[in-house]
Amino acid sequence: MYDADDLYNDEEEYSGPSRSQKKRDMTALQNMAEKLMTLGPELVKKCGLPDYFIEEVLDAMAIKSHEAKRRKTQYIGKLIREVDPQPLIDFLEDIETGNKADNMKFHALEQWRTRLIEGDFSVLDEILEQHPQADRQRISQLARNARKEKEKSKPPKSARALFKTLRELSE
Repeated sequence: MYDADDLYNDEEEYSGPSRSQKKRDMTALQNMAEKLMTLGPELVKKCGLPDYFIEEVLDAMAIKSHEAKRRKTQYIGKLIREVDPQPLIDFLEDIETGNKADNMKFHALEQWRTRLIEGDFSVLDEILEQHPQADRQRISQLARNARKEKEKSKPPKSARALFKTLRELSE
């Protein structure tokens, strides 16, 4: 009948990616397409991909129907297979890390402002270490005014000015 050696011939064994791996890869490409569709049109145009690809992404952004958007996402994932996906991966990572860095910088400025308004002027030394061009007198004056406004429940005009001054220093 059948010989076991005939059924398991090593020479005919397939060494390519498994079907599951292909599906995982395709899902990853579709996820990249979805991320790309959440960006604004200006950012999509800067991704460095061919014009026909950018047009498809912009068309997909205008689609409202869930099922139509899903099909378009699959199609864009297929288009990504045809081009080198590495520039797109790098582009999306740059955007993501840029946003994280901006958020961390923003939170650090908020903490400085809060500490100054609360009367912790030791933070002023930290600010002057990092930014020697800073005007110590102006920052401390804005912090005092912001504390007075807070105590009197007035609009935070000085607190906003203090934050703006700190932001200008960090840029």
